[in-house]
Amino acid sequence: MDTLMGKKIGFLGCGNMSVVLMSSMIQSGAVDPQQVWASNRSPRKLENAVQSLGIQKAANNDELLEKCDIIVIAVKPQDYHEAIEPIASQFEEDHIIVSLAAGISLDSMKRLFFKSSNLIRVMPNTPVKIGKGVLGLTCAHSAQHLLPLMENLFSGGGYIVKVEEGEPFEAVTVGAGSGVGFVFELMLYWQEWLEEHGLSREEARQVTVQTFLGASELALQSSSLSLDELQRKVVSKKGVTAAGLDSMRELEIERAIRYSFEKAVLRDRDLGKS
Repeated sequence: MDTLMGKKIGFLGCGNMSVVLMSSMIQSGAVDPQQVWASNRSPRKLENAVQSLGIQKAANNDELLEKCDIIVIAVKPQDYHEAIEPIASQFEEDHIIVSLAAGISLDSMKRLFFKSSNLIRVMPNTPVKIGKGVLGLTCAHSAQHLLPLMENLFSGGGYIVKVEEGEPFEAVTVGAGSGVGFVFELMLYWQEWLEEHGLSREEARQVTVQTFLGASELALQSSSLSLDELQRKVVSKKGVTAAGLDSMRELEIERAIRYSFEKAVLRDRDLGKS
């Protein structure tokens, strides 16, 4: 079941993340552009994707469901039920249904797609665009046999982490999906502080980006060391770094970040309820 040969993948919704995922699938060689179909309520976005990626255009959602084996639901959580309810009965038992929407649980999907048991959730983050993303993956118990197929389909986007529905998937949604936005917020603080101390905007940006990139690459290449151990290697007792870290801990930066994560989790749950 892990082969994509002969299968058609349909994207219901053609926003930025859809285009990124389609591009990564095609560039990785997982699928051919002829296997990828898309529909979208905005003709312009759909035409742009067809022109840039060479994918196939479905005239409407009905045609997409008729043509494709794997249906990727790529609409915003707020628009999910409005988009799906009118066509829910047209999903067949053998359709593989992949949802990208935050907050829409597998239980909600079961109520909507009552014919199919092939239900999967994927939560990608934006670095999928450069093959450096994180993709959370969970599925209904009845769809466990489809996990190798999903890994094959999405592996071009980056690191795939298979987790259980509930808190683990919420954690990936916030820690990786929203996490990119949180990291950029920290990078903005870095850049602004450097600018305030005499660096040009471009110099401050480069120093910030290289610092975050260098730390990440060092952690990636030092997999035998914990993050604590890596940190200790750059901290001299009573040195400059130690002074800064002591202040961060006194200000309870960790507590503030954890609180922000929990607020994001609550919003994820609210989206599911709405």
